[in-house]
Amino acid sequence: MVISGSATDPLWYKDAVIYELHVKAFYDANNDGIGDFRGLIEKLDYLQDLGVTCLWLLPFFPSPQRDDGYDIADYTGVQPSYGTLADFQEFLDRAHARGLQVLIELVINHTSDQHPWFQAARRAPPGSPERDFYVWSDNDQKYSGVRVIFTDTEKSNWTWDPEAKAYYWHRFFSHQPDLNFDNPAVVEEVLRVMRFWLDMGVDGLRLDAIPYLVERDGTSCENLPETHAAIKTIRAALDQEYSGRMILAEANQWPQDVRAYFGEGDECHMAFHFPLMPRLFMALRLEDRDPVTDIMEQTPQIPDACQWGLFLRNHDELTLEMVSDDERDYMYLAYSADPRMRINVGIRRRLAPLMEYNRRRLELMNSILLSFPGTPILYYGDEIGMGDNIYLGDRNGVRTPMQWSGDRNAGFSRANPARLYSPVIMDPICGYESTNVEAQQGDTSSMLHWTKNMIALRKLFRVFGRGTIEFLAPVNRKILAYVRSYEGETVLCVANLSRFAQPFQLDLSSLAGKTPIEMLGYVEFPRIGRTPYLLTLGPYGVLWFELHGDLEPMEAPPDPTYEVTLALSSAQGWDALAAPEPRRVLEGRILPQYLPRQRWFGAKSRAILACRVTDSVGLSPTAGLMLVEVRFEGEHRERYLVAPALATGEEAERIRADHPDAVLSAVTTDGVPGVLFDVVAREQCCLDLERLIADEAVLQGAHGRLVGLAGRGLKEIARTEEPWPVRRLSGEQSNSSIVFGDQLILKLFRRVVNGPNPDVEVSRYLTEVAGFRG
Repeated sequence: MVISGSATDPLWYKDAVIYELHVKAFYDANNDGIGDFRGLIEKLDYLQDLGVTCLWLLPFFPSPQRDDGYDIADYTGVQPSYGTLADFQEFLDRAHARGLQVLIELVINHTSDQHPWFQAARRAPPGSPERDFYVWSDNDQKYSGVRVIFTDTEKSNWTWDPEAKAYYWHRFFSHQPDLNFDNPAVVEEVLRVMRFWLDMGVDGLRLDAIPYLVERDGTSCENLPETHAAIKTIRAALDQEYSGRMILAEANQWPQDVRAYFGEGDECHMAFHFPLMPRLFMALRLEDRDPVTDIMEQTPQIPDACQWGLFLRNHDELTLEMVSDDERDYMYLAYSADPRMRINVGIRRRLAPLMEYNRRRLELMNSILLSFPGTPILYYGDEIGMGDNIYLGDRNGVRTPMQWSGDRNAGFSRANPARLYSPVIMDPICGYESTNVEAQQGDTSSMLHWTKNMIALRKLFRVFGRGTIEFLAPVNRKILAYVRSYEGETVLCVANLSRFAQPFQLDLSSLAGKTPIEMLGYVEFPRIGRTPYLLTLGPYGVLWFELHGDLEPMEAPPDPTYEVTLALSSAQGWDALAAPEPRRVLEGRILPQYLPRQRWFGAKSRAILACRVTDSVGLSPTAGLMLVEVRFEGEHRERYLVAPALATGEEAERIRADHPDAVLSAVTTDGVPGVLFDVVAREQCCLDLERLIADEAVLQGAHGRLVGLAGRGLKEIARTEEPWPVRRLSGEQSNSSIVFGDQLILKLFRRVVNGPNPDVEVSRYLTEVAGFRG
């Protein structure tokens, strides 16, 4: 039997706005100084009014509380100071009644050393089932070279246990021994715990620290295939027994490494995008969009049912693991001048202090968070601009009580202030008397009201949670501009990263005919035309536009060869085409004019709305291959292989004269006139391709394997020292063929489609099965 979750849409997490909170920090109903589930129930109306759709609860399980609950001593209970299982069930039911989903922690990498499993393991003899629940060694040299994560407190990943008379493995604190996922009994216990909470009705599970589940000698003990096998087992059990549930991966890794945790849609539904977070702060301080657009270009495509989780701040430090050493030094200098603000490899501060309590910066950062591809996650208190206390130990400075009012204990509890689990913030700038929910609810211009409005606006458009993103490249690098598209919805977002007003122009020619409507005020802006669109933004200004109306058909000028001229650098050669400005001209003007003139272009009757280079790879210093996605009216899309090359001087003149149909555009290379043309018009390019095929090369694009080249039996063909004479076949309708002497024909398949290709399949059958050789 499959048990359904509370959400009706199985992809509910793609449209969600997640609110992260700690039960102990939110509201104290029994006045013992610690927040509890009864208090959280009382505040559900506030959370519903805020507009969030999913509540992420930090660990609330029985624990010694040496790591704020991440050191779990019982996976299926509730910390007594927070309430009972019955209280949790009531909270869950009442949240669901308000249309709120609930996400909880599944901390499976480690337990507390007080967990009964570990206590039994340390007392049991080596080789026993109890001992095998954890990872042990007779010495501390095994898995040498594996990095220590908590460098501030731990010197080794091994700790000696005097009772077990052996070392146990831990990737985090020494009081958190790692479970042994090579033991099937451990996996079964994890599945039992998962079922326990899903049976109660929980909608999602956050898998904490999952890159470290399995250990192997000679590796970094991170992101191992065996780790992914364990996650697939968990996901398979969830899919088989439940519907409408979600698994969120916490994997603080580079985007290409995190991609593996989605699998092929058979591992985690969501994963955090850790490297994006510090680069948002970096871009703001540098007043330059490049850190953001660069990491987004490095972000691979993920399965359609999967989603990135995005956040600005959370319960941990602003981690700087996924930046370079120079970037880390810059971030420390820019955002944590006081060394007490730092911990491990990061900065332990809340969002508002990081923004120096500048309201415009706070709005800018939250606007980017709410409009980027992925599911936004808000940390409790950030909706009112709460501050922090850097004088509290560990990361407790960002885990202080929620500030409900200017009353005693910030309205969090009626207990004696000395009994509070943590002192409330009493700073004159962000203390509870000046920054609290009650005061901001009565002020329609407050941060709280602004946040509510932006969340409500985001929820009106599914494009934010599910749409594509295309970054624009205005000359002014202080401007971050992007277009989001999904099933007929098109949104343009622009943000000024500078502390000063900025004018800029956007090339929106592919959207000509559309009218931008500013979303918050529903103000109509001038209609988009073929010429650059001029806008101005004030300091840290942000605008979201909904684009209305029909697109104008793209008309090719009568002589596109000379209509557009690209200015390039010979020092960059082929790579110069990937620079923002040349690429913008290539996609926006050259390709829409060039493609309809080619015999192999299969959609001549359709108006091209946009062209986008999705991947590229160089064949030589001046030539390469590109995959181009062409978008037409009605969201119809096709992909084509384009093979541009650069020529100057006499060669350029010869190509213009002999192969005018192969010319994409005019170019100037360091001021020298030339042409951008198709490689089939250059003999040497064809010979380079033939050699790559003979060597069975694989061409790796920026976003994965662009194309594989294989010529079966090509090496067996007798060749002279002289290169084959090369000629181009004319009159082909769908492809481009090049003849090498009387031996070979090289065929470029121009339109790229999924599935088998008859030309390839028939040739392969005749060669490999039928034995046909000529």
